[in-house]
Amino acid sequence: MLLSPVIGSWYQNVAGESFEVVAHDPDDSTVEIQYFDGTVEELDQESWDEIVVQTVAAPEDWSGSMDIDRIDYGVDLESGDQRASWTRILDK
Repeated sequence: MLLSPVIGSWYQNVAGESFEVVAHDPDDSTVEIQYFDGTVEELDQESWDEIVVQTVAAPEDWSGSMDIDRIDYGVDLESGDQRASWTRILDK
């Protein structure tokens, strides 16, 4: 099934890589995508039409393209408990 690129939508290719469409210029026939790890790639419309993609939900772990350490997130990603980071700050 051929899917049109929608800015802000997340897709997954057959290799299992998730990416977001960050720009689409129909006049220039280009689609710009950003993979979860932050890598940006520009495709021409013909290349977009040739890749097999499916829509997926945006990742819950938003840290993919951020160049920060896990301890700096400010959220305990293991439990989803934001209070864990506040107690560490208060203990200092």
